[in-house]
Amino acid sequence: MNAAREAFITAMRQVAATVTVVTTDGPAGQAGATVSAFTSLSADPPSVLVCLKADSSIARAVRGNGVFCVNVLPEDAVEMAQAFAGVFDHERDSRFQGVEFSNTEFGPILARATAFTCSLNHRHVHGSHAICIGDVTGISNAGEKPLTYMSGSFHIVRPRQV
Repeated sequence: MNAAREAFITAMRQVAATVTVVTTDGPAGQAGATVSAFTSLSADPPSVLVCLKADSSIARAVRGNGVFCVNVLPEDAVEMAQAFAGVFDHERDSRFQGVEFSNTEFGPILARATAFTCSLNHRHVHGSHAICIGDVTGISNAGEKPLTYMSGSFHIVRPRQV
């Protein structure tokens, strides 16, 4: 028996998530999308997991390219998060338009983002999403505090004063 869908969505809105942009480039084309479902999976070997809407252009591009890059956005990158979420698609030719980035064979690394370049190791579709496991091939540690998302809005992380 499954939990009620609306109860699940309401509860998940209370879970804070780091805001990331998954990018990819290769034979299937360049693509990027804002993603909140990202986590480390293993340190031996270094690997991460991202969940992408299975029928999305980013999921198709990652599958076709076999590589991706997870960019953990810095706390002041709300507009970038919105751009890669598609908020400005109607007024921009590309989600990368006006965005500073470095090209890699795995996908663009966004300026000031902590980035994990990955080779796609495994892809599994469950419900509406593709679970993509990536073997981490490189890390660009920007040392920035991350942007987070919870309950329908962006947040910044601050240490609790004891």
